[in-house]
Amino acid sequence: MTTDRPTRVTVEVAGSGERLAIVPDKLIVAGYTGRDQAAVEAHIAELEAIGVPRPPSVPTFYDLDVALLTTDPVVEVGGAATSGEVEPVLIRAGGRYFLGVGSDHTDRELERTGVAESKAACPKPIGGTVVELAAGPSSLDWDALTADCAVDGEPYQRGSVSALRHPAELLERMTAVIGAVPRDLVLFCGTLPLLGGTFAHGSHWRVRLELPGGEDLTHAYEIKRRSV
Repeated sequence: MTTDRPTRVTVEVAGSGERLAIVPDKLIVAGYTGRDQAAVEAHIAELEAIGVPRPPSVPTFYDLDVALLTTDPVVEVGGAATSGEVEPVLIRAGGRYFLGVGSDHTDRELERTGVAESKAACPKPIGGTVVELAAGPSSLDWDALTADCAVDGEPYQRGSVSALRHPAELLERMTAVIGAVPRDLVLFCGTLPLLGGTFAHGSHWRVRLELPGGEDLTHAYEIKRRSV
């Protein structure tokens, strides 16, 4: 999906102080990215039971408006039942690759009738700091990363991202499904199970990606309901 005007998001590259301007041609949110196919199928069946449509492919790649991408600390949503999810984010900008953290904020009411529409209804926050993957995404020690999310100060998600497909594999699968993306790209790489098993619709969200060596990528944002 495209927007009429370029979207520019500026982040800082950790360890260098470089201010990196991201002007993505594509914003892709990958879904159902778990490595355990039996667990993924069980999750799909659970969602079907509450009315969420079965995905067209596994993994699924949702092509969203790049204007949804934001580093703002306050974002607006239209629905009353929205929630975030921590995700590692792969960024390609100017031929270079970077890793960040983001939240796939989603309208859970819309999700019952259309997953793509539910994702397109909400901004996609990302943190203001990224780390460069100088040797490309294949070099990333994916299994050494952990992620967590809190809502209104309460733990919501936590675990190793080793449960998710490696970003290098997701890039290959994405290309097979939607075609090559020749220029800049932002790819949300999937999320972890909820600690409590049910969605929370809080106001204050914090996501974190822990890197080897103790470095963290974090982002916090607040949800405001859009006036109607």
